[in-house]
Amino acid sequence: MTKADLVVRVHEAIGPGVTKKDCAVLVDGFLNAIKQAMVEGENIEIRGFGTFKVRDRRPRLGRNPRTGEPVRVPARAVPVFKPSRLFKAEVEKTHQ
Repeated sequence: MTKADLVVRVHEAIGPGVTKKDCAVLVDGFLNAIKQAMVEGENIEIRGFGTFKVRDRRPRLGRNPRTGEPVRVPARAVPVFKPSRLFKAEVEKTHQ
């Protein structure tokens, strides 16, 4: 699913009276708010859906796949998403 598909689904869910352009602004605003909060180090918890967090990864020793030579991978922060139990259960139920 692309962002355009998401805009169409939001437009269908809201119904008449709101244009697709307005829905696109809404989706962009929502995604940008999540992104900005994570850049600032905040966690976002959406009950029944999941949690967006920034997790710190420790430095580690990796390998160059071509040469097999050890390569030092520096510490970094990565965004992660953890789905809620309800969300996981719903996905499991439909994919059995």
